[in-house]
Amino acid sequence: MKKVLKFAGAIACVLAIIAFILLMATPAATYTLGSNTMEYKGIVAVFGDSDGYKLAWSALLAWIFILVAIIILALGVILPLLKVKALDKFAGVLNLAAVILLIVAGIFAFCTRGAFVGANSLLDPDGWKLGVGYVFVGILAILGGLVAICPAVVDFIGKKK
Repeated sequence: MKKVLKFAGAIACVLAIIAFILLMATPAATYTLGSNTMEYKGIVAVFGDSDGYKLAWSALLAWIFILVAIIILALGVILPLLKVKALDKFAGVLNLAAVILLIVAGIFAFCTRGAFVGANSLLDPDGWKLGVGYVFVGILAILGGLVAICPAVVDFIGKKK
């Protein structure tokens, strides 16, 4: 168990990177009318586009939060390998910040459909669905946050005994 916990930060970072890629590359929302289905790309939900579609606030915040969490987790993985001790005092707080950012980003990813439909004042909100990629973004971001908190939880439980 202890051997796996050493790599919790790296595993969480990989999960966050995959979530970040999916956030940009997969459809954020789909609209079905009869047998026709229209997909709206994740990049449109995150930044908007020149066709007049406005960004979804939840997708933009999820993008920012995942990006910041990746940077924090990458620093937590890379700096100890380089024997840099500058952030040792703040490692727990930074890890907790990454956990919170990833979990909130996952929740925001699940809210993207409603935010996108609301921002663009689109008709018939019943025909809209969250894109499958964004479901995976939410799951991976929350899972990454849970993996990142595992070493702290095991330390806390170990001290109770």
